[in-house]
Amino acid sequence: MKTLDTLDDATAAAAFRRLARHLRHRTDAENIELMGLAGFCRNCLGDWVAEAGGLSKEEGREIVYGMPYAEWKMRHQSEATPEQIERMNRSIARNHVEAALDDALDDSFPASDPPSMIRPGR
Repeated sequence: MKTLDTLDDATAAAAFRRLARHLRHRTDAENIELMGLAGFCRNCLGDWVAEAGGLSKEEGREIVYGMPYAEWKMRHQSEATPEQIERMNRSIARNHVEAALDDALDDSFPASDPPSMIRPGR
């Protein structure tokens, strides 16, 4: 069975391009709403592209938006409400908590594994 980590690059790239095109089409799904619901938005995706590809944030975001971010923002982004900002802040906090838990779990594995798992033959 394939997993996210064993998925071939061509398949992953096709899925990424489909996601980016979907987000370009769905301008009604505003970044603040995506952040409030899922803890990430187009900017995050563009930043991840930039980080993975050695690009600037502006270059990564333009790849995702299909235009400069400032232009997309002017065309499609409305002012966020206080409720949207609060929901986004709660969602972002959840990202940090889960990331910290993942890091703690990763750090604990070598110490918590039975000796036979970390030292073959014992």
